Amino acid sequence: METDVHYNPDPHAHPGLHAIAIFEAAKGLLAIFVASGLELLGPAPLVRWLRELTGRFQLDPNHGALGWLTQAINPDSVHTAAAIALIYGLMRMLEAWGLWRAKAWASWLGCISAAVYLPLDVYALFKHPGWLSVAVLALNLLVVWVLGRDLVRRRR
Repeated sequence: METDVHYNPDPHAHPGLHAIAIFEAAKGLLAIFVASGLELLGPAPLVRWLRELTGRFQLDPNHGALGWLTQAINPDSVHTAAAIALIYGLMRMLEAWGLWRAKAWASWLGCISAAVYLPLDVYALFKHPGWLSVAVLALNLLVVWVLGRDLVRRRR
């Protein structure tokens, strides 16, 4: 007798979704803290921290997201940067909640948002080869694979 395997929407049956949810929640909280810090402290401490982070990981301060962010954050743009960081953080928190609850829309959101970064990750790997570029690419590939697998299982 053949048993029919059904997709179980129980979030506890998907440890991969939970792991991604925790990662997304951490990114969301970090972005919300950045937004709060920008509004409370102004841009100077954040710019100093970004420069330290760039130096610690031996990144090129004139290229990449951290370099762009360091130059983009100034007294004139602090409210815009805080608003963007807040929106990004809230979206990540919403995605994390949805992934934790095994919602299909959250898997779609996470899969698409991680897949958007893949061409940039490949470019970064060729432009700045190293363990950090490999790790970021591998992590995004893993997220796309786990969430894509979840979406395929839901269709069956």
